[in-house]
Amino acid sequence: MGRPRVYVVELAPEQRRRLRDLSRKGQSGARVIRRAQTLLLADEGYQNKEIAGVLGVAAETVKNTNKRYVKDGLESALHERPRPGHGRKLCGREEAQLIALACSDPPAGRSRWSLRLLADRLVELAIVDAVSYQTVRRTLKKRAQTAAEAAMVHPEGRCGVRVPDGGRAGPV
Repeated sequence: MGRPRVYVVELAPEQRRRLRDLSRKGQSGARVIRRAQTLLLADEGYQNKEIAGVLGVAAETVKNTNKRYVKDGLESALHERPRPGHGRKLCGREEAQLIALACSDPPAGRSRWSLRLLADRLVELAIVDAVSYQTVRRTLKKRAQTAAEAAMVHPEGRCGVRVPDGGRAGPV
């Protein structure tokens, strides 16, 4: 029939019930539901390739889900571990200082702030140790969108939205 499975899934009745509820209700994320279905099929004795074909995933994915269940338990098999990543470069206070700096008068001899000038000034003022101009760009872009959304108003209680310059943004 196939190679013997290295990671044999044997669910307890309560676990089986919980996984059936997860996959039937559809209130969890798609990945969690697919992992629940994987474990249920593995518990019924299906081979990894058969499960992969039925669910439309790679056999390696089935093997990894079964492996996490056998080694670390049900919760580990259903939910992903936190992924490594970089923390935020600018916290809320530093973002506020960046925005205040960007709204201030540009340096002498300049008509406006450039992203590189802002990044350099943040370092000069010891607000941050180091920051790239791209981080400055992303932060200002994010904050500009937030400010624009906050500036939308409902004129005279009507069911339309107007942007700060008075133009119509569309129905709500």
